[in-house]
Amino acid sequence: MTQNTAKPPKSWPYPRWIAHRGAGTLAPENTLSAFRKGAEYGYRMFECDAKLSADDVVFLMHDATLNRTTNGHGVGGEQSWLQLSQLDAGSWHSRHFSGEPLPTLANLANYCIRNRYFLNIEIKPTPGVEFKTGEVVAQQAALLWQHEEVPPLLSSFQVESLKGAQQAAPQLPRGLLLHNLPDAWLETAKTLDCSAVVCQYALWTPSMVAAVHAAGMRCLSYTVNDEWATQHLMALGTDGIITDRVDAFSPAT
Repeated sequence: MTQNTAKPPKSWPYPRWIAHRGAGTLAPENTLSAFRKGAEYGYRMFECDAKLSADDVVFLMHDATLNRTTNGHGVGGEQSWLQLSQLDAGSWHSRHFSGEPLPTLANLANYCIRNRYFLNIEIKPTPGVEFKTGEVVAQQAALLWQHEEVPPLLSSFQVESLKGAQQAAPQLPRGLLLHNLPDAWLETAKTLDCSAVVCQYALWTPSMVAAVHAAGMRCLSYTVNDEWATQHLMALGTDGIITDRVDAFSPAT
């Protein structure tokens, strides 16, 4: 596989506002309908969750199991893409989205590239294949966006997944996701040559923001659904806000 060896832009090319899983809760998460819904509200950057099928197709889903967001059962990563492609990923949300299929990363890449949208791909591995998932997601992202000026941002809570991504496509920007603060969190982000640290929004403090910026990285926050939290994060000088409330926050601010 030919890799894109171009370095990402030195300046941060991404907008501040990022629609979580496409459109938060207004459409079935991680489906093309969700990304279209987010775009209707003016969002130009989306977050999605990516994992591997049993035959190494990168598809979009948050949970390890199929039960919550499809009419399937069991572990998604243990099924082939042929099996996964036949599932209904919309009826759980509402009747309007009945029959909505699971998309592949390639499906979403085509949509984003054609419309000049930006993407944050969270690498969400099935337990036990963390490194491989990071590797394959990064390889496919590098190929899909090889002719684009701005690549997707790859992020993960799993250090092994980020190591896999770093090895497979070092030119793609990476973000370390954190839901708490282990002692070596900043050193881990530096070792992984991350472009961003993506925190649960309540973790950010002025000293943390200063430390991340001093290390040449950006500060992103998830999942921000309240006005007071938005104002607090902006006052701290953070760089990106991931939200479910695409209907409440204007991405123009």
